[in-house]
Amino acid sequence: MGVVGIVAEYNPFHTGHAFHIAQTRRQLGECAVVAVMSGNFVQRGDCAVLDKWSRVRAALEGGVDLVLELPTVFAVSSAECFAQGAVELLASTGVVTHLSFGSECGDVDKLRQVADCLDSDVYRAGLRRFLDEGMPFAACRQAVVRGLLGEDLASLLSQPNNNLGIEYIRALNAMKSDIQPVTVLRAGAAHDGGDHPDYPSASFLRGQILSEALSADNPASLKYGERGALAVLRAMDEEDFAVLPDCGEGLSHRLYRAARQGRTLEEVYDLAKTKRYAHSRIRRAVLWGALGLRECDRPDFPPYIRVLGATGRGREVLREMKETARLPVITKPAHGRGIPLLELEARCTDFYQLCCQKPGPCGLEWTTNPVMLL
Repeated sequence: MGVVGIVAEYNPFHTGHAFHIAQTRRQLGECAVVAVMSGNFVQRGDCAVLDKWSRVRAALEGGVDLVLELPTVFAVSSAECFAQGAVELLASTGVVTHLSFGSECGDVDKLRQVADCLDSDVYRAGLRRFLDEGMPFAACRQAVVRGLLGEDLASLLSQPNNNLGIEYIRALNAMKSDIQPVTVLRAGAAHDGGDHPDYPSASFLRGQILSEALSADNPASLKYGERGALAVLRAMDEEDFAVLPDCGEGLSHRLYRAARQGRTLEEVYDLAKTKRYAHSRIRRAVLWGALGLRECDRPDFPPYIRVLGATGRGREVLREMKETARLPVITKPAHGRGIPLLELEARCTDFYQLCCQKPGPCGLEWTTNPVMLL
């Protein structure tokens, strides 16, 4: 039986995700699906709308067989770092043969061409020239690729799922991994789009949940924990902002000033933004600060494989993984005690509980077992 890996946030799990899983099995044949999933915080610099254990259960019921956790320090990172952490986890299992991801173009060969270009010396030389002119990084990158590969391939970088797929391929290349990338054409509403009769976007569903148009058990948002986050940010010195990831080019100074002036998180984001900094970059930096994390807390690669849930077939994969994995496999909460990155994860989960509609207690990281389905 083959084993395919998927990287996901499932924020929340929806019909588009189930479609991706079904299409992956249609392409590759009957296979086990291992998902690396963000925990309680996500790449856009916000809380997941539902806690990670609720999202794991939905994923297992929707076709995933085994769910592994992407630590927060990788989950709340740039596309490149997010992909590196997730792909390293999949590769370290020793059982994954394919990596499947959704994309707007549905053509893995085109995405591979762009990935190869981004790793070339001629691209790096061109990028430096544009960056020196003060252009935003994303615009610089796309301009260089346009000059090297043409508009058709460069335009792929303007679409978020294509962009992530390219980073997955780059990560596989950097590791010289034998894992084969495959892609599924996205169906339904676009990323951060709206409603759709069959495949509404995750952002639309999050809005429905938070407005209570859709029923959910104790949803979460940074809005609920806003004053706590602002209190932490206001207590930070400018040097504290300087040691957050991706806070060079003057961003740490702008964040320091914004945090002392802003009365809401949205005001902080707006006060810090310029054309040079992507809004998502600012949101992530603010969240890192609120969580008390620093760039030095993020290792080059995840140091463990943490299991969040499994089906019966997933447990078969897990038994094989315990023989093949090149990292420790953690299946019980208590086994994570004393591991620095998991101790940080526990702290993040404690803060997440204050961001729930009904605040929860501390310590859930050490008392909540993986979700196991038949």
